[in-house]
Amino acid sequence: MAIVDTGQLRLHVQRMGPRDGRTPTATVVLVHGLLTDSLASYYFTIGPPFAAAGLDVVMYDLRGHGRSGRPASGYTLDYSIDDLEALLDTLAVTGPVHLVGNSYGGTIAFGYAARHPERAASVSLIESQPATPTWSETMDGVLQQVTHQLAFNEDVALAWIADHRSHNTARLAKSAARLVRETTLAQDIPAGRVLTEDQIRAVTCPVLGVYGGDSELALLTPWLEKLLPDCRTVLVPGHEHSVLVEAAGAVGGHVLELIRGSTAAAVR
Repeated sequence: MAIVDTGQLRLHVQRMGPRDGRTPTATVVLVHGLLTDSLASYYFTIGPPFAAAGLDVVMYDLRGHGRSGRPASGYTLDYSIDDLEALLDTLAVTGPVHLVGNSYGGTIAFGYAARHPERAASVSLIESQPATPTWSETMDGVLQQVTHQLAFNEDVALAWIADHRSHNTARLAKSAARLVRETTLAQDIPAGRVLTEDQIRAVTCPVLGVYGGDSELALLTPWLEKLLPDCRTVLVPGHEHSVLVEAAGAVGGHVLELIRGSTAAAVR
């Protein structure tokens, strides 16, 4: 475990590379989702296989999540992109990186690529999308529902989660309820700046979208492929929003294929 002080925030970071001492072929940054998520979702899925494949793997807990700092305010998308930018600068990662984001983490990853196109080698969106007005409205609805169910009826909600899911899920939900209750996250994210279609279209690095075949977000695939100049989407049959955890091998395989292909193209 490592705590990195970016000057604005202390972030919990895990970094792994090839065990045999080889020089990594590229750096991949894994960005997790909101509330009940943390870098652990990568540590126990695609992080180790990526390192074994020769990559320098950077995983970190978002502000307010896991073991990173939890400020009372400052949770807009731009703040999260600022954190990623500051983290890479602090770690002296100067070259283009491959960005992989699950759910909200993909929105952060895409936002970073839109802000710093020269520092993005590729972007992989796992059950995710760029920040648009429609995305903002959806996030507002989701976060308001979470605020109501967890923050104001916490005991009942947590008991239901423990009975119908697992005690570990209930523990994560309890932490999420505290985050929503003690910070401005639920208000900040929907109020943050979004991207125009021109700004989205300006992301010219290779983009991969991986979605559960039964997920509502799978409907985004035609729009993404039409809008982005270099985009491919993949559906994983029989899965919904939890496709990263439930089908890590398939998801990781598709992302590694993109990274290897774009890395090879860059050295030609």
